[in-house]
Amino acid sequence: MSIEHRVKQVIIRTLSLEVEAEEIDDEDALFGGGLGINSMATIEIIVGMEEEFGIEVPDEDLRVELFDSVQTMADYVRTALQKVPTAG
Repeated sequence: MSIEHRVKQVIIRTLSLEVEAEEIDDEDALFGGGLGINSMATIEIIVGMEEEFGIEVPDEDLRVELFDSVQTMADYVRTALQKVPTAG
């Protein structure tokens, strides 16, 4: 399962949306779009992403551009995963 698909699943789960991941385009605007993302939902999505991917989103990375689209969020996750130390 792609990172983009997993990000969509976090959004769907967090917002209790009744849509399939395939119905959300990777480039769709998340704010001001039809998904209903607001500042409170953003915090919940961040927590969901941290749990889903085992990453930490530090305060200095919290900027609105991160949440422009599923693609920008997935790109951030890819970068964050490269920084996560591996066991062993």
